[in-house]
Amino acid sequence: MKITGIETFLVQPRWLFLKISTDEGVSGWGEPVVEGRAGTVRAAVHELAELVVGEDPLRIEDHWQVLRRGGFYRGGPVLSSAMAGIDHALWDIAGKVRGVPVHELLGGPVRDRVRVYSWVGGDRPSGIFDAVSAQVAAGFTAVKMNVAGPLAPIASPAEANAALARARAAREALGPDRDLAIDFHGRVAPALARRLVRMLEEVQPMFVEEPILPELPAEVLASVVGASTVPIATGERLYSRWEFKPVLDAGVAVVQPDPSHAGGISELRRIASLAEIYGASLAPHCPLGPIALAAAMQVAFATPNFLIQEQSLGMHYHDGHEPVAYLADSALFRFTDGYAARPTGPGLGIEVDEEAVRRADETGHRWRSPVWRLDDGGLTEW
Repeated sequence: MKITGIETFLVQPRWLFLKISTDEGVSGWGEPVVEGRAGTVRAAVHELAELVVGEDPLRIEDHWQVLRRGGFYRGGPVLSSAMAGIDHALWDIAGKVRGVPVHELLGGPVRDRVRVYSWVGGDRPSGIFDAVSAQVAAGFTAVKMNVAGPLAPIASPAEANAALARARAAREALGPDRDLAIDFHGRVAPALARRLVRMLEEVQPMFVEEPILPELPAEVLASVVGASTVPIATGERLYSRWEFKPVLDAGVAVVQPDPSHAGGISELRRIASLAEIYGASLAPHCPLGPIALAAAMQVAFATPNFLIQEQSLGMHYHDGHEPVAYLADSALFRFTDGYAARPTGPGLGIEVDEEAVRRADETGHRWRSPVWRLDDGGLTEW
């Protein structure tokens, strides 16, 4: 079997899909994207395609090594995301060739179902109690929300108290038996992060996500970890096991590699194994499309230290374009009591609606990350 070509598709609202075809008619799907830089990643995919077209698709690890190490400059969000999509598709092909889901190729399932959570509140969180109540009514046992919208480096007491009030509203709606995750989204300066995590202890978050920017030194992250008893999570903007080691050394409780950014299924597995050494859990970041989510779930079913899976159904970015719209069968994403059942279909366990994807690519998209400014006109983190 040989790879005959790689195609890419810009799919609304902000995704990029790829398809790998082979000379035996077996194809695989992947989702390589950096949100807001889909066109850039698309170009990188087609450059990397030169390294795998004409080769055996079942040599997944060898391809991963060549894609990463075959260039003098490596890593970073664009190249790692391009690699990730190719890796998804190769695992999809391998599962289809052998007639088993990918998690069977990763050692078999270690659980029967995967817990998922939903987003509430949007980028500028509001209406939290009602939004959380709706997710509870839908059967979810965990939700995640942003701590706040734009924040000054040292927020006022009113801003800090407003963040706490929103978290209290979420906890009231959830009750004591469900979980709340709180995303700082890298918007919070270290001194304020240390203050806020202490304030949030009373609502007992499952974790606080990306409390500070990922480029800050690991010892600064360690100071946030040590500031409270709240478990700290991070990793959506880290792209390899080498980048995860310093944050694990800093004491984070949860690692959050993204299946579309951190080198794909192959590297997610290695990051999870690294985290296991530190007693840390895996909670893959995935506010993206159906292929990325399917890839993350395959890893989740085969990973002992998996905690919970992010998913984007109903997310505020979608603007009417839901992930299931690009699937011929959405059974994998029908959640019951906040859990996803173990997929039994071959490969990634989904059937992509190729006609819908090709139609979407005719329109494409130009989604960009928002640019936020404070009242004084200065740039702040989104």
